[in-house]
Amino acid sequence: MKKLDDYVRSIPDFPEPGIIFRDVTSILQDADGLHLAIDSLMESLKGVDYDVVVGPESRGFIFGVPVAYEAHKSFVPVRKKGKLPCETISAEYDLEYGSAVIEIHKDAIQPGQKVVIIDDLIATGGTIEAITGLIEKLGGEVVKICFVMELAGLKGREKLSGYEVESIITYEGK
Repeated sequence: MKKLDDYVRSIPDFPEPGIIFRDVTSILQDADGLHLAIDSLMESLKGVDYDVVVGPESRGFIFGVPVAYEAHKSFVPVRKKGKLPCETISAEYDLEYGSAVIEIHKDAIQPGQKVVIIDDLIATGGTIEAITGLIEKLGGEVVKICFVMELAGLKGREKLSGYEVESIITYEGK
């Protein structure tokens, strides 16, 4: 039986020499790979008490919605600035070259709700750090953060040290 990392396509020297790009789309393009990814995320949430799944645009939607569906939980999207139609709160965070702003609906998380965040990849951790701040500002409690892949060499876990973080696949490099 194949492991999840067997479905990940690795592309050397992209986007620059010395970097190995880990392509999540090759998991999505294989029915068995996608099934294994969702099953693995569900397994990582066994025994976790939570009310809602939050996922950032766009691959957090891809992996978060099936988990929310399977667990019979609600799903809350976090989007880039200007994409949500109702009243929002926002957070700015740093990217490798510049900054970005994300938003969540102001009524998406109720005070006291227990939240799981799901995304495809943790690299530097900046996006998820910003999302935890939004959730907590709305009165939610982040009880676990799950990733399909982790690039450990970028030390994203350090920004999330106060949270339970789990990655299905960990790559030591960048």
